Amino acid sequence: MLTFRGAALGALLLAIAAMFAAAPVAQAQPAPDGVTITADLKLNRAGVLEVVEQISVPTDGSFRMSLPLRLKVSDDAERVFRVTDVNTEGPGTATVANDQFTIEARPGKSTFQYSVQNTVSDAPGTQVFHWLGVLGADIASISASLISPSFEMGIVDCKLGPPGNTRPCADVKIESDGVLFLEQTDLHKGDAIDLTLQLPPGTVPSNADVRGGGDAGPFAITAPVLVAFGVLLLALAILVVFVLRARRQDATVGGGTETIDPLLREGDRVQFTSPDGALPGEAGLLLDGYVDPVDIAATVVDLAVRRYIRITPLSDSDWRITRVNTPDDQLRDYEKAVYQTLLPGGADAVTLGELRAPGRMTSGPVRAALIADAVARGNFLDRRRPGIAVWLGGALVVAGIAVTVALALTSGHALVGVAIALGGVATLLSPKYLPVRTTRGLELARQIRALQRGLETTRREHIPPIDQETVFSRALPFTVLGARADNWIRAFRDLDPSADAQPGLYWFGGFERDRNLQRFASHFPFFITALEGLFANAGDPHR
Repeated sequence: MLTFRGAALGALLLAIAAMFAAAPVAQAQPAPDGVTITADLKLNRAGVLEVVEQISVPTDGSFRMSLPLRLKVSDDAERVFRVTDVNTEGPGTATVANDQFTIEARPGKSTFQYSVQNTVSDAPGTQVFHWLGVLGADIASISASLISPSFEMGIVDCKLGPPGNTRPCADVKIESDGVLFLEQTDLHKGDAIDLTLQLPPGTVPSNADVRGGGDAGPFAITAPVLVAFGVLLLALAILVVFVLRARRQDATVGGGTETIDPLLREGDRVQFTSPDGALPGEAGLLLDGYVDPVDIAATVVDLAVRRYIRITPLSDSDWRITRVNTPDDQLRDYEKAVYQTLLPGGADAVTLGELRAPGRMTSGPVRAALIADAVARGNFLDRRRPGIAVWLGGALVVAGIAVTVALALTSGHALVGVAIALGGVATLLSPKYLPVRTTRGLELARQIRALQRGLETTRREHIPPIDQETVFSRALPFTVLGARADNWIRAFRDLDPSADAQPGLYWFGGFERDRNLQRFASHFPFFITALEGLFANAGDPHR
C-alpha cells in the first residue's frame, strides 16, 4: 500500500514530489518559468514504485531539488525510504547521499529513472496513499500518470493551494482502465498539494519502514534480529552442552573399576604388555593431560630397563647414569630427547649432581617432543595449528562483519550480522574449553588406568621365576606414574634377581650380591624423588 502513518509522506509521494519539485521538508532551489515535468509512475507487484520522469529546463534556467528519505511522521516515529536503480540521461544528475535524494537539471531535457523502496503499508480494510506536499519552486506544467496492479484505484481527495486556502485539483482523474492522470499548470512556490488515493487491501505486499522515536536506526531490534539472536542462543546452548559433555567424559578417566591383565602368557612363559604398546612417558601424559616431572622420570627408568642406560648409586643422594647403547630407531623422538638431555654430546656418563648444576639441562625440548608424539599418534589435539573450529569461527566473524556493514548501509537489521559474528567468536573460543585428549587418546588413557588397576592385583607367584625380573622391571615405570612403585616393589620384594643367571637387577647397580629386593625397595624411592626434583628444577614442564 501507499500509505503513511498519520499524515506522513508515502514513498510514492517521493516520485510525485519530484514532479512537483518539492516535499514537506524538501530543500529546493527556485526553478525559472518554463520548467515542465512529465512523469510515468508504476507501482509494481512487489510494492516498489518505479518512476520515469522527464524535466525540461529553458536555456537560461536550472533546476535542483533535494528530497529527504527519512521523514518524521509524528513526535515519536519516522518513515524511512530507499531510492535505488537510479539512472539519468541528458544533462541532469541524480544522487543518493546522507538520507537525501537530489535531482539537478541543467538547460535541456533530462530523463530520470529510479525506484522507491519501502512504499507499502496497510490500513484496516484497505490500502491508502495520503500525500501532503508544499511546492518549493514555480512549475510551468506537470503531466503525470500512475498505474498499480489493481485497476480499482480510487481518488479519495485532492486539494491544491496555499495552506489554509486550498481548492479542489483542476484536472486529476482515473480512467476506466485504472490509470490515474494528473494535469496541472502554473503552480507556484508555496502551494500545497494534498492527495489521498485508495487501493484494495492486499494489492501489493506491505513493506513500509516506520521506526519509533527510540529506534536505533540500522541497529534497531527488529524481528529478523530477534530470530538471529534466537538462533545464536540455540547454537550456543548446543555448543555448551557439547563442551560440558566432552569435559565430563574426559573427567571419567580416573574412574571406573575395569582392569586389564598386564601379563601376556605364551606357553609357560610370561611377559609384560601395555595397551597399544604405550610407553610410560606417553601413558603419564595421557592420564592427566600434562607433561609432569614424574612422566620424564618414568621414561628415564624405562630407558634403563630397555638397556639404553644404566643407573648406579653413588650415595643416598647421588647416582651415576652411564651410556649402554646409543639411541636407535626403537626410541621415539621424545625418548631420544630425554636421552640427549641426560647424556648430551656423546657423553658416556653423568651424575645427578652434575645435572643439578644451574643451566645444565632444560626440560623444554622433552616436553615439546612428548606432546608432539601424542599429537602425531592421534591421542592429542594439536593446539598449535588452526583446526576446523578456528577456520569456521574466523569465517563466521568475517561474514558477520560484512553482513553488519551491508545491512547497516541498506535495509537495516544490522544486528543480524552482529549475531553471526558473536557465533564466530564463540566457535573460535570453544577449543580452549575442550579437552586436549582426542577420542582415541581418551580411550587409551582409560585402558592405561585399567592396566594400573591390573598391576595392583598382580602377584609374583603367578609368574615363572625366570620371567619375574623382566616383568617386574618392565612394569615398574608404570607404577612410578601412579606413585605406586612402593607397592609394586613390595609385591616382588622376595624376587631373586639372580634367577636369570645374572646377579642383581641388570639395569640398576649396587645390589649385585642381594638375593632379594629388600635393600632396593628402601633405596629406589630416593632415586625417583631426586630424579623428579631434577626435572622440576629444570623448568616445570607443564603443557
